[in-house]
Amino acid sequence: MLQTYRQIFTPATARFSLVGLVARLPISMVGLGIVLLAEHETGSYGFAGSVSAVAVIANAVFAIPQGRLIDRLGQGRVLPVVITLWGIGLALAMGSLSWDWPTWSTYAFAVLAGASLPSVGTCVRARWSHTLADRPALLHTAFSFEAVGDEAVFIAGPVAVTLLATSVHPAAGLGTALVVGLTGTWAFALQRGTEPPAHPRADVHAARPPMPWGAIAPLTLVGAALGVVFGSAEVVTVAFADEQGHQSLAGVFLAVWALGSLLAGVVSGAITWRRGPLARLRIGAVGMAVATLPLAFVPNLTVMGPVLLLSGLAVSPTLIATMSLAEQVLPPPRLTEGMAFIQTGLAVGLAPGAAVAGVVIDEAGASPAYLVCLVGGVLVLVGALLIRVAARPDSVPPHEHNPKRTDRADRAELA
Repeated sequence: MLQTYRQIFTPATARFSLVGLVARLPISMVGLGIVLLAEHETGSYGFAGSVSAVAVIANAVFAIPQGRLIDRLGQGRVLPVVITLWGIGLALAMGSLSWDWPTWSTYAFAVLAGASLPSVGTCVRARWSHTLADRPALLHTAFSFEAVGDEAVFIAGPVAVTLLATSVHPAAGLGTALVVGLTGTWAFALQRGTEPPAHPRADVHAARPPMPWGAIAPLTLVGAALGVVFGSAEVVTVAFADEQGHQSLAGVFLAVWALGSLLAGVVSGAITWRRGPLARLRIGAVGMAVATLPLAFVPNLTVMGPVLLLSGLAVSPTLIATMSLAEQVLPPPRLTEGMAFIQTGLAVGLAPGAAVAGVVIDEAGASPAYLVCLVGGVLVLVGALLIRVAARPDSVPPHEHNPKRTDRADRAELA
């Protein structure tokens, strides 16, 4: 297993991957941190969920233009600007909650923070696609490592933000996310040697390859459905732990969920799969639908831990297959933009997932609100079944030298 992962790392790839890991820690901290701070200041999970949802919606609206801008100008020019705007927006949103500013100001600053938050994970995966362009067979391992990194982020982040918010100060978790996000993203952007080449407007206008909508549109739906699962699970787990009298353990239980996903991601990356990413995505989607079913029926925290661990096993394989399939079908000049569609879908799902779950919690309690996760799991499966793929125009299949292979066999392998 270790040998499989050693093949992808050089000093340069290790630097951008590990720094990117730090830079995306805020992704797992900000949503939960906003919920904890807003609920502490107002006493309403509904309001807390709606503030988080507003930030996520803004992120969804601006993610695609931001991805297009990164493709055209390069990561090193765009990331420092947007992460600085994010820091300003988040700091002001925290101030509006803590200093009793008008409610509209909290939403306004949440919009600024959400709109400017860069998708560092997408930028890291774009770097892997660039650095492994001559060894495409290793991309699955690289994307698996990044999925494992994502889960490590979602193990450390919720625990850290919960402990800081409940033990130090309600704003301490968000303050830590602010510092980590700014320093990590700036350090990532300064690594120019592994940055994918920019595709200026003139070049893009002269020969702009088409977007493979038959795959990207359903993949965006998959991302949105996963967002519903993630957004609702985060809010509901906090409320469930609160109902059980142990709100400070909410981050621990979210970390247990992420641990299950991490373990599945490590194993997935070490395996040489015979099935393509579309088949793996559909299998993972079935797992997501099944894994979200028991959550609404868990009676206490003792049972919730193992259930969340098992439920997390379906997450990483589904995400890995989603990003691997996107990389397979997207042309290089539109890689970051195309992956941003999936990121946008994820953000779009997070917003209603968190907001609807918050309303259900206020009206019926935490356990029924886990049914929102189930709806998201079913939608993941629907999106996976709708995907239609074709080979990327500039791709060269590894079996192309074999004249005995037929077009029918090629289509079967893609499917």
